[in-house]
Amino acid sequence: MRGQRSLLLGPARLCLRLLLLLGYRRRCPPLLRGLVQRWRYGKVCLRSLLYNSFGGSDTAVDAAFEPVYWLVDNVIRWFGVVFVVLVIVLTGSIVAIAYLCVLPLILRTYSVPRLCWHFFYSHWNLILIVFHYYQAITTPPGYPPQGRNDIATVSICKKCIYPKPARTHHCSICNRCVLKMDHHCHILPPALSKLPTSLRPSFLSSVALALGALTVWHAVLISRGETSIERHINKKERRRLQAKGRVFRNPYNYGCLDNWKVFLGVDTGRHWLTRVLLPSSHLPHGNGMSWEPPPWVTAHSASVMAV
Repeated sequence: MRGQRSLLLGPARLCLRLLLLLGYRRRCPPLLRGLVQRWRYGKVCLRSLLYNSFGGSDTAVDAAFEPVYWLVDNVIRWFGVVFVVLVIVLTGSIVAIAYLCVLPLILRTYSVPRLCWHFFYSHWNLILIVFHYYQAITTPPGYPPQGRNDIATVSICKKCIYPKPARTHHCSICNRCVLKMDHHCHILPPALSKLPTSLRPSFLSSVALALGALTVWHAVLISRGETSIERHINKKERRRLQAKGRVFRNPYNYGCLDNWKVFLGVDTGRHWLTRVLLPSSHLPHGNGMSWEPPPWVTAHSASVMAV
């Protein structure tokens, strides 16, 4: 196949070179010289239009996904209201079915100890779901403060044109930067960050069976001290350093147990009861702009900025 292609392209290239060679000479026909000049001018124009010192595969992908970005900015951002209403309707219907259909059956068939256990557990779970879901959809994820110049930043957001602190990323649906952004979740608007995480574990654990794969995936990310966005960034950085014979270390990974403590907002032993097993609206550790290790982390490491 390559031999046939070279046989066909060889004569064509030879003829083109002859035409260009003749075009340089003044004795060639004016028509031919004009065609050669237009050919050269067209090549210069094409190269000037396509030249970009910052171009590459990422630029080509961004250009190809421009229609998708337009769809996200103008259509999908309104899906949050629809999904929140659906979650409320579905949760309410499940509770109604449990009271109207399941509860009479349980009262007739279960023993008293088993009935007390189911009554306590189901209502405890219901209270946690309602409380934490309400807190999740009404609590802002955390935004960089405007008008302050004393914030340690690592880059400039090319959409907001504003300095970004470490672990901050731009949410195209919210159209603003979010501190320690994880991703945009339509059933938990606005954008989902890892900052007010203590408001979400009980709700997410309640739907773990329905969203088992997603729960496992985020459990792995939490254990590694990463967000969904940082997972991709760290993967690229790990490959880049590996090619140079170096080892990448995540500066925000404090160990599996300490990462879970940061996620759940557990500072002391009693917080496992007051902040995890009971409804709690406590604030997360840190302010979302500086990332010093928590006080209970024994291996204190220096704060490192990461894009």
